[in-house]
Amino acid sequence: MPLSHPRRSALSEQVIAALRTQITSGEWPVGSRIPTEPELVEQLGVARNTVREAVRALAHNGLLDIRQGSGTYVVATSELAGVMHRRFADADPRHVAELRSTLESSAARLAAERRTEKDLGQLDALLVRRDEAWASGDAEAFVTADTTFHLAVVAASHNDVMTEMYADLGAVLRDWLREDVGEELTPEMYMDHARLVDAIRAGDTAAAAEEAAGYPFLCRPGRFSAPASGG
Repeated sequence: MPLSHPRRSALSEQVIAALRTQITSGEWPVGSRIPTEPELVEQLGVARNTVREAVRALAHNGLLDIRQGSGTYVVATSELAGVMHRRFADADPRHVAELRSTLESSAARLAAERRTEKDLGQLDALLVRRDEAWASGDAEAFVTADTTFHLAVVAASHNDVMTEMYADLGAVLRDWLREDVGEELTPEMYMDHARLVDAIRAGDTAAAAEEAAGYPFLCRPGRFSAPASGG
């Protein structure tokens, strides 16, 4: 629906809010390219300059990345996530892995204590989706499926602060994983996450924490096992 036309400053805020909602709702997921400027002008019923101003504001806040000749892409789902993405974009990958290991290990321990049947159902479904993405050979699809699975593990801790912090770090962790995985999926890089889900389902806090702590370090030996062929 076209937006109303109050004074320009208020209209710009409306457009910014409308675009932010598309991002935070998941309609425009992280990594996706948003509609072109002419498309947004038509969708929102506002002037090109108003759309351009709104896009630039969200880019300044770290939610969007304007790439000349390519388009504008979603890089974060909140202003805090955008700040974290910029702050840690050039961080030592080992330090990022250590942070992820610490957060996920603590979350998995809590998830083993607090998970609901709904949580377990979601983890099972996301585990299947992750394996399907791996089998497809699509590296980007696998990165998305893997990060979604790990966020669900953290969410199963039912610690809202931890879940929001992890979600805000999502862009950093996704970039780190994308770089680590590379453009081609190879058998030695696969990590079986079924043991983590089994530990959470069994309420085994120690096993869940141990499994989650090891996953971020792809170069650690003994953590790899490709999924069995034929299912």
